[in-house]
Amino acid sequence: MALKRPKWKPGTVVVLEHVSKVLKDNPLRDPFVRNVAVWLPPQYDEGATRGRGRRFPVLVDLVGFTGSGLSHIAWKNFSENVPERAARLVHEGKMGPAIIVFPDCFTALGGNQYVNSSAIGAYADYLTREIVPFVDLHFRTLASREHRGCFGKSSGGYGAIVHGMKYPQTWGAVADHSGDAYFDFVYHHDWPNTLSELARYRPKKAAPGRYDALKMEKGCDRGVDDGRVKAFLEAVWAKPKLSMAEGHAIMNLCMAATYDPDTSAPNGFRLPFNLETGERIEARWKRWQANDPVNLVGKYRKNLESLRGIYIDCGSRDQYHIHFGTRILSKRLQEAGIRHTYEEFDDTHSDIDYRMDVSLPFLYKSLK
Repeated sequence: MALKRPKWKPGTVVVLEHVSKVLKDNPLRDPFVRNVAVWLPPQYDEGATRGRGRRFPVLVDLVGFTGSGLSHIAWKNFSENVPERAARLVHEGKMGPAIIVFPDCFTALGGNQYVNSSAIGAYADYLTREIVPFVDLHFRTLASREHRGCFGKSSGGYGAIVHGMKYPQTWGAVADHSGDAYFDFVYHHDWPNTLSELARYRPKKAAPGRYDALKMEKGCDRGVDDGRVKAFLEAVWAKPKLSMAEGHAIMNLCMAATYDPDTSAPNGFRLPFNLETGERIEARWKRWQANDPVNLVGKYRKNLESLRGIYIDCGSRDQYHIHFGTRILSKRLQEAGIRHTYEEFDDTHSDIDYRMDVSLPFLYKSLK
């Protein structure tokens, strides 16, 4: 696909500016005026006159961590961006025409999990209370949850399944590609690396020789920042690029801000590990586990039962071990009697947009 010469109509990408009331005064001071991209299928303008014409189901794309919906409409080498993929799938008859929405939910912490957090912003409300009605207002949508779904990969997959659990009044079907699940595997193992990265910024430098653990850990055993997290964030925000270690560290901090926000704590959130000794703080880790999809199925069983479609997949060699979490999630759904489709494929977590060839037709069939 080095030379892209499709013989079918590509549809139209429209980019609108949206002024958010929900994100105004967000704690990270991220922009509240953002662009929203919308792909209209080739059939959108057929037979339409004076704003009247055929209406279409809507799919909302929730991108992964460090991404923005706008990245999914950009040119892509040796492959397809999402509008190109959708146009091909429609041309091949594998799905019918739908409107696809690409919101921008990037933050100073690298992204978010599409939930409301007092430390990051109300991104669940941003999607359900602002973006959805904004799109319904400006385009000919089938404006009901029976014809509206969301999909995403990684953090976006987490957002999709959690939105299906919590907001069935907005979404009729969801597709979760390699979404974060079973946090004991997905996040837990990487925190030692993050703690080592943050140690470079600790305010009390440890000289070689005798080490006083009680003195050095003072305050850290309660999951509060002793200054190193703030110093780390200020440093990386000033850098022209992040190392891989810094990228993973800011991701874990973003997850802490998502799963354990606390307005009384430094930086607005608590940490699940003692910054100095590395000991897990059980009370804090329980806050993380309370947001783990594998632990939410029972609580949201009725909402999940109301959905018209649930699609989950994951690579069987996912380097973040997410395939174990999606297996457990599927098991919990089975035990609760909730209809869903779960698939695995021989690949990792990286560059798996081709799986949309399965999920987009699934969503369209569920929502048409």
